[in-house]
Amino acid sequence: MFKSKTVRWKIAFLLCLVSGLNCLDRNAFAVLANTIKAEFNWSDADYADITAIFIFSYTLMYALSGWIVDRIGTKKGFALFAGGWSLVSMLHAFAGSIMQFSIARFLLGITESANFPAGVKASAEWFPVKERALAIGIFNAGTAIGGAVAVPVISFLAIMFGWRAAFVVTGLLGFVWLFFWIKYYHLPQKHPRITDEEKRLILQDEQHQADAGAEQPVKLKRLLSKKATWGCFSARIFIDPVTYFILFWIPKYLQDTQELTLSELGVTAWLPYLAMGLGTILGGALPRLLISRLGWSLNRARKSVMTVASLLIPMLCFCLLSEVSTIAAVLIISAITLSHGLWANITIPTEIYPKKVQATITGIGGTLGGITSVISQKVIGTTIGMYSYLPIFIYIGAAYFVSLLCVSLLVGKLGVIKTIDN
Repeated sequence: MFKSKTVRWKIAFLLCLVSGLNCLDRNAFAVLANTIKAEFNWSDADYADITAIFIFSYTLMYALSGWIVDRIGTKKGFALFAGGWSLVSMLHAFAGSIMQFSIARFLLGITESANFPAGVKASAEWFPVKERALAIGIFNAGTAIGGAVAVPVISFLAIMFGWRAAFVVTGLLGFVWLFFWIKYYHLPQKHPRITDEEKRLILQDEQHQADAGAEQPVKLKRLLSKKATWGCFSARIFIDPVTYFILFWIPKYLQDTQELTLSELGVTAWLPYLAMGLGTILGGALPRLLISRLGWSLNRARKSVMTVASLLIPMLCFCLLSEVSTIAAVLIISAITLSHGLWANITIPTEIYPKKVQATITGIGGTLGGITSVISQKVIGTTIGMYSYLPIFIYIGAAYFVSLLCVSLLVGKLGVIKTIDN
């Protein structure tokens, strides 16, 4: 059988694809919102209620889905949840009322919640510590790619075949990915196509050596008793609200401040999301380059990149406070989203903890970050309505410094895998 020296990068490509499909299925409803609202005579409040149900189930299930993936394994866990959200996406095509769409969105939130816990765990299983930030950056870039292609792909399908067909096609794409996942994904120790050289590279870290003889699940109480765990959570609690602001409010910001029409928005608003995807990749590639070329430790390389991003973001936010042209505003926001990607907050658990707890920590962190993000959405709407975007950008400028301080004080050195048992 032919063996490859780059199996881990093919795994990263599979993870990037599934992250993109996850976002594509999630965004299909948003792209088709006006079409569906017109057909069923919904109000904006009806649409908002349905989207809130998705966020609610997604946030609550985030922690539980991570726990499930850690218990049944990455391959089975990803297959279960990816197959689930693909099926639920197709079920949208058969909905015909607010209640039916609400049920579909509730189920979609439950099944899609496992994407990040499972993806982060798979990256930890297949990459040595020094390459994990890059691997997770590639995986996370799929979200930006999915967001960028959702509008043209979903719009084309809806125009050519009807909005119901768009849900069916996007769901079927998930099952195509699932076929390759089940066929190709194995742990490095058991993969039939991996070379001995690549296997040694992946398994050389202390984390893998410790995990090989310590697969007993860690009790949640023990995990939560460690301050490093809360250092990981802090990066989600403070930065996740910024992520949701970027996803949900940047187009509205450009329309409010630059008075862009919908067509003008379509021409320009994709750039910040492309920049964010590029930033997630650079957030792993730059530390890897500093480690290989300058001999820096992972801790020094990662924190240096995080510090640079933490300095750039408040300066860029300050630039937005003065009157700037539309082109300048888009470029500045794109620089902010790129810097946001450089920070790589979801990577931190993989750089300090064994792989057997990755999905659990990622899941709980996602739930905590989701809670603060849900609260922040209400605060953002109220603040913009009563004042302006100024307080929002002040928070964004400070969030990364606060998170960096928490990580430095609570987590300590990155790249040093901590022993954790019961």
